[in-house]
Amino acid sequence: MATLAAGPDTAAEGIVARNLTRTFHTAVRRPGFAGALRSLVDPLRVEKTAVRDVSFSVERGRLLALLGPNGAGKSTTIKMLTGILTPTSGEARVAGVVPYRERERNARNIGAVFGQRTQLWWDLPARESFAVLRDVYGVPQAEHRARLAEFDSLLELSEFWDTRVRHLSLGQRVRCDLAAALLHDPPVVFLDEPTIGMDVVVKEQVRGFLRHQVERRGRTVLLTTHDMTEVARLAERVVLINHGRIVLDGSLEEIRGRFGGTWQVHATLDPAELEGAPPPGIRVVRREGPRVVFGPDGSGGPGGSGGAAPPTVHRALRAIVERYRVTDLALEENDLEDVMRAAYLRREERPVRDAAEDGAVADGAAADGAAGDGAAPAAGRSA
Repeated sequence: MATLAAGPDTAAEGIVARNLTRTFHTAVRRPGFAGALRSLVDPLRVEKTAVRDVSFSVERGRLLALLGPNGAGKSTTIKMLTGILTPTSGEARVAGVVPYRERERNARNIGAVFGQRTQLWWDLPARESFAVLRDVYGVPQAEHRARLAEFDSLLELSEFWDTRVRHLSLGQRVRCDLAAALLHDPPVVFLDEPTIGMDVVVKEQVRGFLRHQVERRGRTVLLTTHDMTEVARLAERVVLINHGRIVLDGSLEEIRGRFGGTWQVHATLDPAELEGAPPPGIRVVRREGPRVVFGPDGSGGPGGSGGAAPPTVHRALRAIVERYRVTDLALEENDLEDVMRAAYLRREERPVRDAAEDGAVADGAAADGAAGDGAAPAAGRSA
């Protein structure tokens, strides 16, 4: 079995994507028997751009959540960064390596977990799969044992790692997949919906493991997920992609400010304070005796300017406490799922040519789903 050669130390560089674009060409069958015959000799091909001009970077030791609705281009982007797909245009570097040109070096530098696919051997116990991957990546025995012991302490693998993979539950298998992806100590990890279908106990265990890998081990992690609790507890920064384009790149606080500025602060004020004017950007929604409900008035707020986004709930709380003598305080705000739903539904203005392209490929959208964001081979197996 060939051993992957380790490249030079390029771990100081995380993930860099510059103007990544990926276009697929799909043959579409014409309706009817005559149309099917004609398609055999004169196939109708349509073009679909799954990812267009996507640019972002992730520094070493950081976790970025790549979010978006189904079919937005998340998985296609990850496949280009892992070297599975070659971009139509643009460029990418992962740990200093161009992934689709230097696939072997890239395989040594990355780990990948795709939620519904496994890189473990179906009929082998998980521990034997770990041994095979150890030989594939040329990991010394002592390092292999030490890493397995560490992963076991965090993920409790030894309870089931002698069970054949086909008999593992989904949560057990994904925990083994996480360990398998990190056995060769990659500086960069790609996680495409790793906790899909897990129960809440296993999800929290996996989140703790990921926090440990980022904060203690300094790994760079790119995560896609539809679990907003996972985003709120793990993500330092979020990139939102829709229709193949990046529509937002920033912190969760910025996303809340732009798409979810609905909050209310319930404050019980000292009677002498009831007539005081609220701080800029904040209005009185209603009064119930000494109980006053504040909300955003849309004019900006503390630190903002007229016409800007409403103040965040944290800035509003500070402004209210500084302005009034408060005896009791409570707040309500949209949860992250509401915020992200608003972000997904908000259509960014697109050039006319994009709209024309969308119309031209409408009949081929289903075929493109299989080509663009479909299942990918597991990183360990393809190595």
